[in-house]
Amino acid sequence: MPTGMIDRRRLIAGAGLAASALALPRFAWSAVPTDRRLLVVILRGAMDGLSAAPAHGDPAFESARNGLAIPRPGQPGGALDLDGFFGLNPALTGLAGRYARKQLVVVHATASPYRDRSHFDAQNLLENGSPRPYGLDDGWLNRALGGLPPAARGGRKDLGVAVAASMPLMLRGPSPVTSWSPSLLPSPDAGLIGRTQALYAAADPQLAAALSAASDAQAQAVGMGKGQDNFPALMAAAARFLTAPDGPCVAVVESSGWDTHAGQTGEYSALQRNLKGLDAGVEALAAGLGEDAWSRTAVLAVTEFGRTVAMNGTGGSDHGTAGAAFLVGGAVNGGRVLADWPGLKPDDLYQGRDLRPTADLRSLFKAALRDHMGVDEARLEREVFPDSSSAKPTDGLFRAA
Repeated sequence: MPTGMIDRRRLIAGAGLAASALALPRFAWSAVPTDRRLLVVILRGAMDGLSAAPAHGDPAFESARNGLAIPRPGQPGGALDLDGFFGLNPALTGLAGRYARKQLVVVHATASPYRDRSHFDAQNLLENGSPRPYGLDDGWLNRALGGLPPAARGGRKDLGVAVAASMPLMLRGPSPVTSWSPSLLPSPDAGLIGRTQALYAAADPQLAAALSAASDAQAQAVGMGKGQDNFPALMAAAARFLTAPDGPCVAVVESSGWDTHAGQTGEYSALQRNLKGLDAGVEALAAGLGEDAWSRTAVLAVTEFGRTVAMNGTGGSDHGTAGAAFLVGGAVNGGRVLADWPGLKPDDLYQGRDLRPTADLRSLFKAALRDHMGVDEARLEREVFPDSSSAKPTDGLFRAA
């Protein structure tokens, strides 16, 4: 049994540019040990966790996946081995490097409390933080922001930012947050921007710095339209907000296109493209933050549910239950796979078709908020994730501040 794994049977431990500039906070910022950052990536469409993090050491892996199995490590196109039992998809070379540097934790066989197969309901529950779809009208991350300690709140105008076309439910609520996405309007003339920056530099140095930061974020997103190929640019833009003077300490970035009902395999499949984009996005974020800020940052990449274990009739997989989540960052106590592994034999599967859930995503969320961001555990139980006493925070996921 690999180190870090818990077996079920044996416990082992333009106008848009101007608006962006005006939205940036304008107070001085200085790094302190409690000044941490959290970024949540919502993988919309249901990522196939057994393709992203294959359990190549399970004796039933190849037969259960029935044409979807990632080859074993050492074979052409094989998994990147992590601990002798689990691996990463070969598209995730950057994450594999983070694992080797003990900056990545893979959480497997995990799911929200949702047990049906509607994208809309599952995403709503994932974001509202209650045990039921549409159980609450605001998001768990916004509610958590209200419980940040004073050292984390600082003098920030906005505590969170959504790098998205619209505010995701996860960040909606009473705590002050903002959103940003690449402008669809024609870009302002470069000369106009230069003259405006010169004017601000002479009259208002703080506003000049804000405009410069917004210009950089916009430049990183030039040419962005739809598609996962643009995800690294969104993550780079998030880094600009998280390192802006007195900028937000929390961000949410959306990644779409993970619904792989057909043509899931192959180097040029949508899944492989998405995984490469996710991998490049994490690296773009780390580069944009810089080593110091990255050392105090954690990234949660989560999806609404997993996918069926076996391949369907169109070379893909259908809506499932448990899957995998990634926790990565310089603040993460990584180099581990956490899994109460249920097995992939037919009798082990949930409803005879899905990876059986043995871990609750809320345990991961609670750990990030309690141990990384300093939110009181009693508040997490009472307000942020009501009716979740069975999902205890996972201990030991973060380095000491």
